[in-house]
Amino acid sequence: MDRIDFRSDTVSWPTPAMREAMASARVGDDVYGEDPTVNELEALAAARVGKEAGLFVSSGTMGNLAAVLAHAGRGDEAILGEDSHVFCWEAGGMAALGGVMPHPLPTDAIGRMAPGAVEDAIRWDDPHVARSRLVLLENSYGGKHGYPLPPEYLASIAAVARRYGLALHMDGARLFNAAVAQNIDAAELTRHVDSVTFCLSKGLCAPVGSVLCGSADFIHHARRARKILGGGMRQAGILAAAGIVALNEMIERLADDHAHARLLAEGLAQLPGARVNVDMVRTNMVFFELADDVALSSEQVADRLRETANVWLGTNGPRGFRAVTHYWIDANDVRVLLSGLESVLAQS
Repeated sequence: MDRIDFRSDTVSWPTPAMREAMASARVGDDVYGEDPTVNELEALAAARVGKEAGLFVSSGTMGNLAAVLAHAGRGDEAILGEDSHVFCWEAGGMAALGGVMPHPLPTDAIGRMAPGAVEDAIRWDDPHVARSRLVLLENSYGGKHGYPLPPEYLASIAAVARRYGLALHMDGARLFNAAVAQNIDAAELTRHVDSVTFCLSKGLCAPVGSVLCGSADFIHHARRARKILGGGMRQAGILAAAGIVALNEMIERLADDHAHARLLAEGLAQLPGARVNVDMVRTNMVFFELADDVALSSEQVADRLRETANVWLGTNGPRGFRAVTHYWIDANDVRVLLSGLESVLAQS
């Protein structure tokens, strides 16, 4: 890359193998179901997460919204975490476009809604209230350090959902990070949910796209929702080819990203002027803050890092940062960030 970019794993460029696959991809009209590379990607993705079928979408936001539209209708309600990505960072799409009411609940330090609170939030059968139809989960949980949620927790929420006849969808944007961090197969995390979306364009390094997976009947309905959202792509095999490489070659190496994130967190813990909870760093995200005696704001620190070291770092409020490791970040890049940050803070 032309910079050391810790802002997100979405900034990652496709690998050389992906570029080669894209250049030679077999294509067709995917709206007609005739793109062989898209069909191959969808089948591979579904197999990876233990589901019957998959649907290639342009983004995780589109995948999550298509899932909501397929599971619930206008006047229905979805229970979800108050700091979840779907609730906070997807432009209110479920309400704006689907007429589905979000019912946000508090989450704990790693992003879990209490099963009892989920059960208490389910509406009774009364024409005065919205109908509870859906529970939304997220794994890894981006709002809480990218923490990987364990299958036991997912099973406990699934038990509540099944008891009341609610559907269960997982925003698995970084699903494979969560699986690799726990040394388990992704299907161990997805077997408890009815549907799951995961991103190809984050840690897996593909340039574009996500895949929504579930039962064949669910995907039939989600395909219509994708069309409504403008997601019917034509010769999309050029993009899907990179996704196939991602699923075949990029999952196991996520452990390298996690190791680099841990290396960064341990370095920050030794750095005067920075505060970090090393124990919360389990995947590829590192959240940290400036110490109280640092006179600079997070924006000022980020600006100086760009100017002096060509290091790009995402801010998280006036005093905080989020650093995300990915394929194009190595141990030396971590050292450059730490050295550059130490220099900036020493001058504050």
